[in-house]
Amino acid sequence: MIDLHCHYLPAIDDGSPSMADSLELARAAVADGITHAAMTPHIHSGRYDNTRTSVEAVTVQFRKALKEANIPLQIFPAGEVRLSADIIDLLDQDEMPFLGTYDGFRVVLLEFPYAQIPLGTEKLVRWLLANQVRPLIAHPERNKAVMQNVERIAPYVSMGCMMQVTAASLVGGFGPAVQECAELMLDRGWISLVASDAHNMEHRNSRLTEAYEWLVARGGELLAENYTNILPSRILGLDAGS
Repeated sequence: MIDLHCHYLPAIDDGSPSMADSLELARAAVADGITHAAMTPHIHSGRYDNTRTSVEAVTVQFRKALKEANIPLQIFPAGEVRLSADIIDLLDQDEMPFLGTYDGFRVVLLEFPYAQIPLGTEKLVRWLLANQVRPLIAHPERNKAVMQNVERIAPYVSMGCMMQVTAASLVGGFGPAVQECAELMLDRGWISLVASDAHNMEHRNSRLTEAYEWLVARGGELLAENYTNILPSRILGLDAGS
């Protein structure tokens, strides 16, 4: 499987605190059936001041460590970009870390605040789309506004945004309210892909195989493949199954 959202890079955000922890997370990812992973540390001005350039540098270091440790995980630099006006500067300065491309658009993993969808979000998203950037919205099922009314995310689906649901959300790892929201999104056909959003081994590890099996039971193997292999592979520019 291909994981387009995880926090394995060492000491760069609220994910892995050290290279040893990063390698442990990578081993667990491989054991969970993951072959390729996009490194998506938080890009959040004033809190996690990461940029495309800095993430690429740490990814190179981690790739070397994976090779030395004989861990067969292929990794790619990207980022989880927090919704803010700083996005405009990131794009202008060529410091926005993209996941890849999809139908001629560059794809960015875009994180909304957990408690709400702020005023002006639609305007900023339309600006991104006008600049050939397609948001892949991170874990919308865990946004409180969307949990209260799943239709709050509908305008972004209509605009052409993609939706990334967390594997643990589907299998109850964030509680019944989040799971119900994820199921509603699935029923409406709004989910684009599923990713781990893994942060640590204790409470936020990869549950992608568990989610894959849940998806097979709910909608069949092709659905599970689309969410965990086919579309992620296309975004990264890989051949499906590579």
